[in-house]
Amino acid sequence: MKLFIVSNRLPVKVKENEQGGYEFERSAGGLATGLSSLDSDYETHWIGWPGINVKRKTTERAITSSLKRLNYHPVFLSNIQYNNYYEGYSNSTLWPLCHYFYSYSQQRKKYWETYREVNALFCEKVLEVVDDDTLVWVQDYQLMLLPQLLREQRPNLRIGYFHHIPFPSYELFRVLPERANLLQGLLGADLVAFHTHDYMRHFISAVERTLHKEFKLNEVMVDNRAVHTEALPMGINYDLYSQVYHKKEVRRNILKVQKQLGNRNIILSVDRLDYSKGILHRLVGFESFLAHHPEHIGKVTLAMIVVPSRDKVEKYAEMKRKLDERVSSINGKYAKVGWTPVEYYYRSFPFEELAAMYCVSDIALVSPLRDGMNLVAKEYVASNHDSNGVLILSEMAGAASELKEAILINPNDTEQIADAINQALVMPEEEKKMRMDRMKAKISKQTVNKWARDFMDEWHNVIVRNKQLENKFLSDTHVDEIATHYRNAQRRLIVLDYDGTLMGFKNNPMDAAPTPEILELLHSLCEDECNKVVINSGRDAFNLEQWFGHINNISLAAEHGASYKEHGAWHDTIERTEWNNQILNAMQAFVRKTPEAWIEKKSTALAWHYRDVDTWLGMLRAKQLMQILFPICSMENLQIINGNKVVEVKPNEYSKGTEIQRLLALEHYDFMLAIGDDTTDESMFRAMPNHGITIKVGHISDEARYCINSQDKVIPFLKRLLNSNNV
Repeated sequence: MKLFIVSNRLPVKVKENEQGGYEFERSAGGLATGLSSLDSDYETHWIGWPGINVKRKTTERAITSSLKRLNYHPVFLSNIQYNNYYEGYSNSTLWPLCHYFYSYSQQRKKYWETYREVNALFCEKVLEVVDDDTLVWVQDYQLMLLPQLLREQRPNLRIGYFHHIPFPSYELFRVLPERANLLQGLLGADLVAFHTHDYMRHFISAVERTLHKEFKLNEVMVDNRAVHTEALPMGINYDLYSQVYHKKEVRRNILKVQKQLGNRNIILSVDRLDYSKGILHRLVGFESFLAHHPEHIGKVTLAMIVVPSRDKVEKYAEMKRKLDERVSSINGKYAKVGWTPVEYYYRSFPFEELAAMYCVSDIALVSPLRDGMNLVAKEYVASNHDSNGVLILSEMAGAASELKEAILINPNDTEQIADAINQALVMPEEEKKMRMDRMKAKISKQTVNKWARDFMDEWHNVIVRNKQLENKFLSDTHVDEIATHYRNAQRRLIVLDYDGTLMGFKNNPMDAAPTPEILELLHSLCEDECNKVVINSGRDAFNLEQWFGHINNISLAAEHGASYKEHGAWHDTIERTEWNNQILNAMQAFVRKTPEAWIEKKSTALAWHYRDVDTWLGMLRAKQLMQILFPICSMENLQIINGNKVVEVKPNEYSKGTEIQRLLALEHYDFMLAIGDDTTDESMFRAMPNHGITIKVGHISDEARYCINSQDKVIPFLKRLLNSNNV
């Protein structure tokens, strides 16, 4: 099976040589490094930009042909396209917003238009080289629209997506004018994964509050598909880094570093030039450390590696100037003969040199203001061969959720950075070893290979689940079979929920009166002598009588079976309930502190509605209310139902399921159909015999045989049954 990895860049960069030809240079990016080291049972291909803009089609064809031999498939972009899509929308709009630098996020119409245009070009390239059996794994924020673009063209394509940077809170993400487009783009995937549960939680919140789709745990239904989201922290090639100390080239570099820096404690800092990395804060913290702990002056050196990145962009150039000035200031103030406080390297380091720095450093100071994962922290831990180093780690980095044994700091607090450096320097050797060994144990298991395998396993599970769901969703074939069964039956039971099934939900429940179309359909169903039609609803008897009482031969069940109407007369299943004041008071308290929530008092039930409440707040309040109600209801033998945006309390003795049991005890039917959309309808599905036809509206139900994905398809389905008698 083929696996296509789709990312902004290919793992190689195409460069023009002096002879006018082209040569390939391996990319140094973290994604390329991570994915190149994973084990795979698949034939792996890669789609991405080749790192060069060419103007002639003949050159494009020549490069494409050469790269194809490596299973690489280039997407060529013009200079304008790359600048507006990559430097523009990706890195001037999305990057700062996702890293919580809202004021840096630039909103430009041309950026967004080009971002869409380039995502469409990637879509064309993917569709050119894949088939429906291919796995397409889309990587990162530059391609957030791609999953849905692919889904529109190839509905059966298997698509995964991993987001390598932070996903911001809804309050930040909502700032983007294109927020709905980006979220819909990601929901084209089968699996959307992040480094941490925080990022996953923010994504779920953004989808629920922007697109008004409801997650069930980590699953949301989109069209006829289940989309899963998961937290899968990315690891490193642990074996590679844990063995570097013994490599000859690394050993040579270790001796060079030791000779250069002398017999001093070395604090290592490694970052790209980026405002999200907190490099200036780090320098301020180090300077504060020297000021507060003069006993360490001359004994500690900060080796600061800054890899050039977009330093021609104004913000980055300004940051570079400030870094240079701060380093010069610290060195000018504290330097002595033979000792420089900050050894500043503004360049990228080859692997062997960087590995040597990891090996000799006593402390790694990793303090980004916000970071998706930060693999430097993990690389340092793995390279620390004798476990005598200390990791100081920002709590804002994704790695902090795993590496709890590091000295965790708030990177905005420069005094805390200073204190952490001192804590690391005076830490007992036993404690250093204990902390480092525990971190090693974790990252030796959570490797990049395991990350990839975990993603593939989760993805496979979603694919299997969606295959199973295909048989649950009502297809034309299913409807034809049900219609044939309906047409041939002599005695039929048709039980229908109302709100969310026959009628869509309304903000004001009293606005949900049946339409002429619904009434005409029910009249037609009831006119057939073979049919017994029942509205089995949570509505009270007054509402149901007002709306449907005039329809001949219709049966009604109110308040989940608390009362029912047969042959023109209403009957109570149980007596009206006198409510414990504690229950009513609790609900009223939650109405007062939850805007737009309200209480519905029925004859035998109390319902706390939160349909108009903010999604996150409504779910929180519902859980809080249920927690308070549970001990009271247990003592009173009452049932708590967490329904569709409603928490309902009612006696245990009856349910929609008991109404089905009552109906089945009265008469034999050779066709039985029950349709509902809510948690309360699950008991109705369970009460139906195995050969009965049960249909859930909306989310898949394990209790129902079939599913209709939206309420507006219920009436057309019932009409097809009705019209089947005329065939």
